[in-house]
Amino acid sequence: MPEQLSPQEALIYVMVMMSAVDKTMTDGELERIGRLARFLPVFDGFDDDRLVHVARECGALLDGPEGLDIALEVVREALPPRLYDTAYAVAVELAAADHSIRNEEIRLLQLLRDRLDLDKLTCAAIERSAIARFRK
Repeated sequence: MPEQLSPQEALIYVMVMMSAVDKTMTDGELERIGRLARFLPVFDGFDDDRLVHVARECGALLDGPEGLDIALEVVREALPPRLYDTAYAVAVELAAADHSIRNEEIRLLQLLRDRLDLDKLTCAAIERSAIARFRK
């Protein structure tokens, strides 16, 4: 199990988990993770050069036995409760980016919601805002 993550690293773990849940991480998904890490205020002060290292670390954890469960727990422990909805929001952002949410992504969103004890109304609002942002 990795040492305690920073909140920013935990959010990157969430995005990597969402990207990898369908067993393929596309260049577009990796670029989106990088853009979000440079754009969102929660990442202020985060060293962009660490992004690839943190993503690889998460990937290695996910490849291990019970990797997803361990990664979800590491994320929960690293995030302050005020960032739980932010974690859900970045997961939704990655899932919605390709205009098609797969069953695996829906399941990961459910696991994340349950692990972070987020209420359904908050999650629905986050999901609805993603639909509005990605509408053509």
